[in-house]
Amino acid sequence: MGLSDKELMKALKIDKQTLDRFRQIQKETIVEARRLVSKTNKKIRVLGISGSARSKEDMAQEDSNSEMLLSACLGHCEKIGAAAEMIKLRDYKIEHCKACYSTTNTQCHFYCSCYPKGTPAGDDMSNVLYDKIIDADIIIFATPVNNFKISSLMSLFIDRCISLDGSLKPANPDFTKDRALNIKHTKFVQMNSDREVPGSGFLRRFAGKVAGIIVTGHEEGAALAISSLYMTLSHYGMIFAPWSNVYAMATVQNPTHEDKKFLNDKIYINEVRDLAENSVSMAKLVKNKNWRYDYSSD
Repeated sequence: MGLSDKELMKALKIDKQTLDRFRQIQKETIVEARRLVSKTNKKIRVLGISGSARSKEDMAQEDSNSEMLLSACLGHCEKIGAAAEMIKLRDYKIEHCKACYSTTNTQCHFYCSCYPKGTPAGDDMSNVLYDKIIDADIIIFATPVNNFKISSLMSLFIDRCISLDGSLKPANPDFTKDRALNIKHTKFVQMNSDREVPGSGFLRRFAGKVAGIIVTGHEEGAALAISSLYMTLSHYGMIFAPWSNVYAMATVQNPTHEDKKFLNDKIYINEVRDLAENSVSMAKLVKNKNWRYDYSSD
């Protein structure tokens, strides 16, 4: 049996009003968890995330190779019946993550309280992109290799996605970074979550979404870029279909400005089409399924 209200207030050193607020957040999160697994979308929704900074209208004077392959992938998703949208991160204002989560789980909130949605301090991650991510069944991440790693734009985006991975509403909306209160809220979650009730603790909003990866570049950094994304997205709770990554590489014997004619080859186009087919098939298989994880920790 769980602790009584009186026992919880004593253990957490909080009053009844604070306990009621913790319980209110728990109830609202349970409702959100149910909503996340009962989507009524008629079509599988695919979101393509382009982490490239390159554009022929800008300094590079040339369009992105990884984005070209992402476009082909999304186009094939649409051809087989999915709804697809590309997000070019270079077109959005995304502020850096302030690492609130590292203090205590409930210091990081959803929506991100460092850049509150709908306020002058809000950025495009809070105001636009979080909702697009939540609505997606499949997310395809496309990035060039920059210095043996994913692009800085993609890294920034991935960092800010932490707000989707377990975060709750703030216990005190008027002072969201009340460290002492948020530590107590974390302890409340740890003491009161139920493994049989999704949303009774931390809510991992990526759980069950299908992920695909497209990486382009010359360096051996491809393995590092793909591995980094795999590990992060797997810990976010995303699912990978078979052959879920494409690494397109031109030869280092040619200058990089000739890459496109190699990367536009049918072998890579066929690979991103296979990525589209496999991802859509996986999304259909896992649609509206609850996934088990420990709701008391994040």
